[in-house]
Amino acid sequence: MHQQGSLMPSLLSGVFCQCRSTDTHPGADPGGGVTQQSASGVWHTDEGEHPCDICGGSEQEHRLKVLFQVLDVNGDGGICVNDLTIGLKKLGVHRTEHELMKIVKAGDKDLDGQLDFEEFVHYLRDHEKKLRLVFKSLDRKNDGRIDSQEIMQSLRDLGVNISEEQAEKILRSMDKNGTMTIDWNEWRDYHLLHPADNIPEIILYWKHSSIFDVGESLMVPDEFTAEEKKMGMLWRHLVAGGGAGAVSRTCTAPLDRLKVLMQVHSSKSNSMRIAGGFSQMIREGGVRSLWRGNGINVLKIAPESAIKFVAYEQIKRLMGSNQETLGITERLLAGSLAGAIVQSSIYPMEVLKTRLALRKTGQYSGLQDCAKHIFQREGVAAFYKGYIPNMLGIIPYAGIDLAVYETLKNSWLQNYATDSADPGVFVLLACGTTSSTCGQLASYPLALVRTRMQAQASLGGGPQMTMTGLFRHIIRTEGAIGLYRGLAPNFMKVIPSVSISYVVYEYLKITLGVQSK
Repeated sequence: MHQQGSLMPSLLSGVFCQCRSTDTHPGADPGGGVTQQSASGVWHTDEGEHPCDICGGSEQEHRLKVLFQVLDVNGDGGICVNDLTIGLKKLGVHRTEHELMKIVKAGDKDLDGQLDFEEFVHYLRDHEKKLRLVFKSLDRKNDGRIDSQEIMQSLRDLGVNISEEQAEKILRSMDKNGTMTIDWNEWRDYHLLHPADNIPEIILYWKHSSIFDVGESLMVPDEFTAEEKKMGMLWRHLVAGGGAGAVSRTCTAPLDRLKVLMQVHSSKSNSMRIAGGFSQMIREGGVRSLWRGNGINVLKIAPESAIKFVAYEQIKRLMGSNQETLGITERLLAGSLAGAIVQSSIYPMEVLKTRLALRKTGQYSGLQDCAKHIFQREGVAAFYKGYIPNMLGIIPYAGIDLAVYETLKNSWLQNYATDSADPGVFVLLACGTTSSTCGQLASYPLALVRTRMQAQASLGGGPQMTMTGLFRHIIRTEGAIGLYRGLAPNFMKVIPSVSISYVVYEYLKITLGVQSK
């Protein structure tokens, strides 16, 4: 990012409410007025010479109009990417075309490819609020200024260690008065006309898929900065996430096995209840039988996670993105493709998991014996039964999971974030659990059909149906509710799974040095 020209700060310094552009601590009113703190934690001045619309005046709107007119190069009442390119260059601000497209896309509510005055104001106000949250998160001393030590500590808490020299380099890029500290005006003026997606601190606070494991591998991977990758933080997060997943899957394995049994055996004429299902498993094979299929389910975590993250990074590169963090559409596309690659790679393990979960006592001596039986009796193709509905399930799962998560995140930032961009653990877990549950609900019929196709040959006697044939058969014989058999135990395991994996994940992160105690 280049140093901005002198005209830009002079325009921006008065764009927003003067109440909010003063230093955010008592006695910092540069105009000499008495400062008072509102309930929201913002310092107001009682000086009435230059009021804003929040305080009852119109100076803010005037300054916004001036800035809009400067950027509206062709004077057509709308700011497009070309206008921004020319207008910002005049102000001494340099942005890439990709960054400018993101700004227009973020603020363009009526999708006409440009920002009218109302959209422009809404974008700036929304973005300024996010910038203020990040500023407050970095301002550990709460003195209205950010120094190099605060930058180092904040990034260290996010798993990124930088030297004091690097922190000072960051400060110098924003510091206009040579104090080697950044006040709110300098921070805002420097970042305001960068797209919201490029605020790494906010994005890093909102990592979610590494935090918990619900037994599915269809989540879109988290973003990691170049610094984190260089320092090995990515792999430490993966190891911590893998360990947490192994513990949580093992603890909730009985519910997972019950889900598979209900998906395959339960029907209108043979209704399987939760208590009855557990009793049946224990009668048939004892308490240990509740964990059948769990070994392979845990074993596949390592290749699942590693392939997904490697594939995701390669796809980002092939998409030609030079951004450390992608927008929601690009993330969905890259995440879905990565999901397809990882599922194709480990799918035989999914089939083995289903067969082992459904096996009778003594049917197979172990994982290798099960694989050998399938290969000898059904051939290699058997290891990819149910592959098509599994692939089709990736888009609704990943898409809805990501869309719901982003919606909940933005809603929290808009309505509840006041002093920090850090949402806290309970908000993170609530958003992540809700979005994952919605994703599972949308893709569940495809997951059920996949499981039945994987199990068909082991049942014996019945015809080998195709995906569409199975859908028709279930609807005809059981109705739409038949596509949701086993949903109850599947959702019953979500809360304990999330809770267990979070506790283990945090413990392993501390052990591996991802964050300080």
